[in-house]
Amino acid sequence: MKRPRFFRDSIRARLIGLSALLIGAALVAGYLTIAAILDSFITDRFDAESEAVADALIAGATVDDAGRLVAGPAPTDPRFGIPLSGWFWQIQQDGRVAAKSASLFDNVMTPPEADFIGGAGTGPGGQPLRVLRHTFTLPDSNSVMAVVVSAPRAEIDESVSRLRRPLAVSLSVLGLALALASVLQVAAGLRSLDKLGRDLRAIRSGKADHLPLPPVSELRPVASEINGLLEQNRRVLSRTREHVGNLAHSLKTPLAALDNTLPADHPGHALVARMDRQIGWHLRRARSSGASRVLGQRTPVTPVAEDILMVLRGPIRDSGLQIDLDLPPALAFAGERQDLEEMMGNLIENAVKWANAQIHISGRPDGTDRLLVRIEDDGPGMSAEDHALAIARGGRLDESGPPGTGLGLAIVADLAALHGGQLRLQRSDLGGLAAILALPA
Repeated sequence: MKRPRFFRDSIRARLIGLSALLIGAALVAGYLTIAAILDSFITDRFDAESEAVADALIAGATVDDAGRLVAGPAPTDPRFGIPLSGWFWQIQQDGRVAAKSASLFDNVMTPPEADFIGGAGTGPGGQPLRVLRHTFTLPDSNSVMAVVVSAPRAEIDESVSRLRRPLAVSLSVLGLALALASVLQVAAGLRSLDKLGRDLRAIRSGKADHLPLPPVSELRPVASEINGLLEQNRRVLSRTREHVGNLAHSLKTPLAALDNTLPADHPGHALVARMDRQIGWHLRRARSSGASRVLGQRTPVTPVAEDILMVLRGPIRDSGLQIDLDLPPALAFAGERQDLEEMMGNLIENAVKWANAQIHISGRPDGTDRLLVRIEDDGPGMSAEDHALAIARGGRLDESGPPGTGLGLAIVADLAALHGGQLRLQRSDLGGLAAILALPA
C-alpha cells in the first residue's frame, strides 16, 4: 500500500506517525497482558472460594453405622441457596449423589470422573459453569467420595468485564497523553530545523549574509558547511568579475587603437564598431551570468537611483529635463548593488537620451516577493510591435538617434531574467516609453 504523500514528504509526520504506531502497539500489548493477568486473578479468586467450600464440605462429612455418607453443615454462603444460581455443591458416594445444595433444586450435576480445579462444565439448562472436583475418603469407610463445587461462568465474565472497561479507558487516556507528548517532543526537536529554514530564507531574500550557528550540536556542522559555501560563492564571483574586467580591457584597448589608425572615411570603422559592440555584449553577458542571485545580498533602490542621477546630472541639466523620483525608502532589491546599478543605469540613461522635458521614476512592492521599478519619459516612445526588437541583442530602432550600441535594453532584460525577474516595455502616461523592471525584493 502506497503511503500518503504527507508522510513521504514530512519528517515531522514520519516521526509522529512512527511514535503513534509504537505507542499504539505498546498500549495494545499492555492491555492484553494486564487483561490476562486480571482474568487469571479473578478466576483464581473464584476457584479459591470454591476450594474453601469444598474443604468445608469434606471436613464436615461423616458416615453412619450403615456406612452411608452424612453431609455436615451446609455452607453459609446464601448464593448456594438461590435456585439455579450457578453456585452449586454436590457430594457423591460411589457415584451416587449423597447430598447437594438447595440451589440445584431437583437437578444434579454430572462432572467428569477425574479430579480438577477450574474446569469447564454445564449446569441445569446448559448453564456454563466453572467446576471444581475433589475425591476423598473417610475413616471406617471403603467408599469413594467426591465433592463437586461450581461457580457461574457468566458471573466470572462480568467481573472480568467490569475491570477491563476502566483499564481500556485508562490506557486510552494514557495513549492520548503519550501522543500529545510525542507531538510536543517532535515539535521541540525540529524547532532548530525550522529556525535553520527561516535563516536560509533570510539569506535568500538578502536580509542576512550568513547562517548563525544553531544552538544544537547536530546542526552546527551543517550551518558551518553552508556558510563555507556562501563564502566560496562570493570569492568565485569576485574572481570571475576581475577576470572579465581584465579581458574587456585587453580586447577593447587594441581595438580602439586599431580604430584610431584608420582614415576617417575608411569602411573598416563600421567593422570595428560592430566588433566592439559584440565584445561588449558578450563580456557584459558573461559578467551578468556570474552575478545571478548572489545569496545574502540586499540593495536599497533609492540610493542607487540618486547616484545614477548624480552621474547623469550634466546631460540632464543640458537638456533641461525635470526628474520626478518617487521611491519608498524601504524598497530593496535582493541582489548586488552593481547589478541594480547596471539595470537602472541603462534604463535611466536611455530615458535621458530620448526624453523631451520630463522623466518619472517610481517604485513599489507588488504584494508578493517582488518589486516594480517604473522609468518613463515623454519622448517619442515606440509602437508595441517594436518592443521585442528593442530588447533584442544589438537592436536599434532609430540609427539617427543618440549614439549607443543598442545593447542597453538587452542587457537589462538578461540581467533581470537571471535574477528571476523581467523587463517590460509599454506606452507611458507621459506619452513616451515606460520601462517596468520586475525584480526580487
